[in-house]
Amino acid sequence: MARWFNTSGPCRPELHYMLAPAARLPDLTRLIDQQHYFVIHAPRQTGKTTAILAVAQTLTEAGRYAAIVVSAEVGAPFGDDPGAAELALLDAWRDDASYQLPPELHPPAWPVAQPGRRIGAALRTWSTSISRPLVLFIDEIDALTDNALLSLLRQLRDGYRRRPTYFPWSLALIGLRDVRDYKLASAHSERLLSASPFNIKAESLTMGDFTLEDMTALYQQHTAATGQQFTDEAIDLAYTLTRGQPWLVNALARQAVEVVAPDPHQNINAAVIDAARQLLIQRKDTHLDSLTARLEEPSVRAVLEPLLAGTLPLDVSVDDIQFVQDLGLVRMDPQAGLVIANPIYAETIPRSLATITRAFLPSITPVWLTASGKLDPQQLLEAFLAFWRQHGQPLLGTTAYHEIAPHLVLMAFLDRVANGGGRVERETAVGRGRLDLRLEYGDTVLPMEVKVWRDGERDPLEEGLEQVERYMVGLGVTTGWLIMFDQRRGRPPIAQRTTAEVVTPAEGKTVTVIRA
Repeated sequence: MARWFNTSGPCRPELHYMLAPAARLPDLTRLIDQQHYFVIHAPRQTGKTTAILAVAQTLTEAGRYAAIVVSAEVGAPFGDDPGAAELALLDAWRDDASYQLPPELHPPAWPVAQPGRRIGAALRTWSTSISRPLVLFIDEIDALTDNALLSLLRQLRDGYRRRPTYFPWSLALIGLRDVRDYKLASAHSERLLSASPFNIKAESLTMGDFTLEDMTALYQQHTAATGQQFTDEAIDLAYTLTRGQPWLVNALARQAVEVVAPDPHQNINAAVIDAARQLLIQRKDTHLDSLTARLEEPSVRAVLEPLLAGTLPLDVSVDDIQFVQDLGLVRMDPQAGLVIANPIYAETIPRSLATITRAFLPSITPVWLTASGKLDPQQLLEAFLAFWRQHGQPLLGTTAYHEIAPHLVLMAFLDRVANGGGRVERETAVGRGRLDLRLEYGDTVLPMEVKVWRDGERDPLEEGLEQVERYMVGLGVTTGWLIMFDQRRGRPPIAQRTTAEVVTPAEGKTVTVIRA
């Protein structure tokens, strides 16, 4: 049977190209053998469930343990009713046991117990009624909130001292975040801030992204099955775009081999991968949507807003940074410091933030195109100036990320331009005080350096000219834009202060300076 690149649910070796899942959690067997309770956390779609299902099956088949993966997700609707959450969980867990474990390891009838005690009583009864030590993996644990979550964690802590005879031998909580970041408030805005009431954990494990070697091995499975080759340049570009994020690695390949180049006789080259990238971003699949849905969370915004603006953060904690790293939105680069986790996220996040802005963007006649369909930079400049003078001020209020509101409005405008047959590339990094944009349309490449002039700062003109000149040199072009958004208090309205002039910072270089 033909296999394919999986982008939904756990991988199955008979259906999907996949790497050996247990190898991604090498410490797991040691922790289980030592009777530990622990946490496994990693961003969505990194292979957590696939790995633990494989480990549980292997442990059970080896004959030493009764290992099972259960889920806490069915208890999510009952955050304020622990008793109802318990009943939903136990019903689902019995069903899980029916197809994961042989009959002699199924749980007996759940004992009668008071609300708030049912999970503990059930696990005690199950542990004492079967002939093997019970190993329990509780997946989607952070789907629970509020009293339901607290009740479950406290029952596990209470039963921990009775292991391994009267409670599970080993137990793992699996979710997006470490235990301290589990949600407690009904508004989902507060975190636990400590390991209590699950201070019995021995370790917190995380699953890393694929290495280049991992990704190459995965793609070679497709080549072995179909004969379709991935060129070295394609593999390098795919890794650069995804940084090994497992879902992106699979999704990018799936778009490449099923949509862009479905003929197995056609090699997958860099152009195919780039086309797949654009399709993936446009599709906004469930994984990308669930990722960007977190952008309004205060901790996420505290980290991402200065990152996207290219400024140093004013009010961000180590916990905030760790939290956003755990979500997989950012990573620490040895040279550049904190950066968006990968180029696909770097494009998806601003596009998501600009969704409302784009929705309210007025109709704009594409006067920037010549009769032959080429980009006319001068006409584009005139169109942007007219657009900004008329619509800039009201559009600034369409995003909650106020520090980068001008950037988002500009990007929404450029996206409208690019929809005619071009694309916009974005580059950001903390502390650089700028945003690099590049509009590509046909054979025209127009780099743009975006600066913001805030209260207490000096005119960014000199620094901006140096930066855009370096950007132009790197791209091998002779013209570019420097856009400076004046956000100082007391300035005249946008329509009055928006101007443009052409300067020549170096021989052979022409920069249009836009003050907006």
